[in-house]
Amino acid sequence: MAKLKQKNTYKKPGGQKNSADKNKQREKTESKKLLSFKFFKGTGFAGKVIRRGVIFFAVIVVLFCVLLANYSISSIDRKNMTVLVDIPTGSSFLKVTETLHQAGLIKSRILFYSLTIIKNARRHIRAGEYEFNTSLTPSAMIDKLLRGEIKIHKVIIREDLSLREIVVLLDTEKLINKEDFFELACDEEFLKSLNIKADSLEGYLFPDTYYLDRSMSTRQIVKAMVNQFWKKVTPEMIKRAGEKRFNIHQLVTFASIIGKESGNDAEKPLISAVFYNRLKKRMPLQSDPTAVYDLDNFEGKILRSHLKRKSPFNTYVIRGLPPGPIANPGVTSLKAVLYPASVNYLYFVSKKDGTHFFSSSLAEHKHAINRYRYINN
Repeated sequence: MAKLKQKNTYKKPGGQKNSADKNKQREKTESKKLLSFKFFKGTGFAGKVIRRGVIFFAVIVVLFCVLLANYSISSIDRKNMTVLVDIPTGSSFLKVTETLHQAGLIKSRILFYSLTIIKNARRHIRAGEYEFNTSLTPSAMIDKLLRGEIKIHKVIIREDLSLREIVVLLDTEKLINKEDFFELACDEEFLKSLNIKADSLEGYLFPDTYYLDRSMSTRQIVKAMVNQFWKKVTPEMIKRAGEKRFNIHQLVTFASIIGKESGNDAEKPLISAVFYNRLKKRMPLQSDPTAVYDLDNFEGKILRSHLKRKSPFNTYVIRGLPPGPIANPGVTSLKAVLYPASVNYLYFVSKKDGTHFFSSSLAEHKHAINRYRYINN
């Protein structure tokens, strides 16, 4: 029995070591729990910071969106002023923004930039001259830029203006480069591309109402006017001119003289008949406007000295038609060449009321001159 008890109470070697290991294991477990607690405690603090940051950022975004929405629908200002802005071709978005800012149309660049990004407008703004009223909203202003609603200039080219007079008119409106226009007017290759068989654009710039904008080049404007000429001069008119033994250039030259002699459409066929009759009799046309055509900046009354000056255009010293048109005629003058009146008149004199008195003999003409010379003088 004593032996049996000893066996039961006997401790194996290493028993104390196993107990120590258990204690260490327990300590490690408790340490891990403590570290885990500290970690989650720390994570909770960082989470609060992150959550607060996210909330703060969200609030900022919401406030910015509200500010942007309010900016987009509010008038630029309340002055109700009209502002002209010229955006040159090839301008970058930053250049466009700077131009608008200098014109007083952008109050906040950040908000404007943001609005253009939302509208995908940065690369779709068309160059040109714009007219903005400050009662517009920034959103409406950007939409106008996107649609390319540039300012259109209504230009009326009256019949029988010379090339120089047309250049002055277009230059006053700042629609052309004067030097470029004069250069193109005599450019052989350019004239050929427009189907003009002449030395100049004179006569081929058709008088009409044009709607032009400042984004158009001088070349484009010239083309528009010449294209209008070819629309108005029909194949039937060209055929009729051939029957009258005139080419296009002679037709335009003849018509330009008729147009300069009278603005009264009803009597243009009569004036045409006078010149036809004089050509048949090999008489000089003696048209006063031809005597001063090639004088620079001529104004005032045509004098006897003008009628005697040597010039290839002066029909007092040359016979037949001058070498080219002296103005840009309209349809009524062109048709007057093609369909002259059937009369035997050789002379006409101004009645000082926009019309003329026509005569068949020199004696009758001299009498008419004495009759109308001193009217309204």
